[in-house]
Amino acid sequence: MKIRKAIQTAVLAAVIAAAGLLAGTDRAHAAAISSEAQAQQKALQKVPNGTVTEVDRDHEKGELVYEVQVVKGSKKYDITYRASDAKIIAYEWEKIYVDPAGSKPLISESKCRQLALKKVKNGTILSLTRKIDDGVDIYKVKMTAGNKRYTLKFHGRTGALVDYEWELKPSSSSSSNNNNSQISLEKAKNIALGEVPGGTVVKAEYDVDDGIPVYEIEIVKGAYEYEFKIHAKTGEILERDQDWND
Repeated sequence: MKIRKAIQTAVLAAVIAAAGLLAGTDRAHAAAISSEAQAQQKALQKVPNGTVTEVDRDHEKGELVYEVQVVKGSKKYDITYRASDAKIIAYEWEKIYVDPAGSKPLISESKCRQLALKKVKNGTILSLTRKIDDGVDIYKVKMTAGNKRYTLKFHGRTGALVDYEWELKPSSSSSSNNNNSQISLEKAKNIALGEVPGGTVVKAEYDVDDGIPVYEIEIVKGAYEYEFKIHAKTGEILERDQDWND
């Protein structure tokens, strides 16, 4: 009698455990995004009462993503969801129209730094540049905090935040694809910095481009941005691009 009861208890426990496992699987499946309509719904939960103007299905770093553009009031939002778990991996909003406010004096770089550090708690400023964009004086600040990289744009005369963007840094597993025959990330940084002496590295990550292992390095110096694609095995610079730091 005791043996039968023990067997019944064990069977019941197994059934409960299996049910929990299935429920967990269902929840995980439910969290994934499998259509543009689902991505649109997620974006409207993030930006209530907004209007979706564009939805794209794409691949980034070998992962399926959905990119949704939403307009609400004076702002335009761009939100990128990873399809496998519906997690936001990149987020941006920007003011659709910005008043030049040309009669006001420029705020100082130190004031802009204070504003940036207040917006991104425990952040580290990587670079700060100033330029004129469509007649508006803009301070562009690149930062890092936790597992995110940030780009903030402040109105140079009012100090207002007019563009806010963050993206997740690549996971450590991406770099774990390296092996002994590949150069290190630091070596790739130094190769790129050798082309732009005195520059500041604001982005450095490992990727596989058309089957070729590469390091993508982004450097800021003065009013320019430099982007390098370096072969992860040979150290050869495969691509180089220079543009205004906008």
